[in-house]
Amino acid sequence: MFVFRLDTHSGVPPYLQLVHQVRQAVLLGFLHPGDRLPLIREVVEELAINPNTVAKAYRQMEQENLVTGRPGQGTFVNEQQSAVMPASTYTSLRRGLATWLRRAYAAGLDEQAVNALLASVHQQIRNEGVA
Repeated sequence: MFVFRLDTHSGVPPYLQLVHQVRQAVLLGFLHPGDRLPLIREVVEELAINPNTVAKAYRQMEQENLVTGRPGQGTFVNEQQSAVMPASTYTSLRRGLATWLRRAYAAGLDEQAVNALLASVHQQIRNEGVA
């Protein structure tokens, strides 16, 4: 079953962290259409957060058509319009990114500099119309 994690130091609201985690899990193929998310009460017990926070995240995901709530059954992942990344592609890209990150940190960049560099290259690529 899918397990949520919260980073209390990220500055990102907890409900958005939950939404981002599901969105990423679907994109990367860890969650599939028809998979059930944990019940709100299960997330509340696991993370010790307010039930309204979890409900807000689930409502947000429903509005984005990422999931569908079924009364009495739970909340389930919907079929997505965009293609899910094959596991082999994910593994290869992850290895390449891990290598790049190690080189960046070895060169003396801190997390903020790495994020800034990544964001600038990402923006450049988008402006070129590749992404």
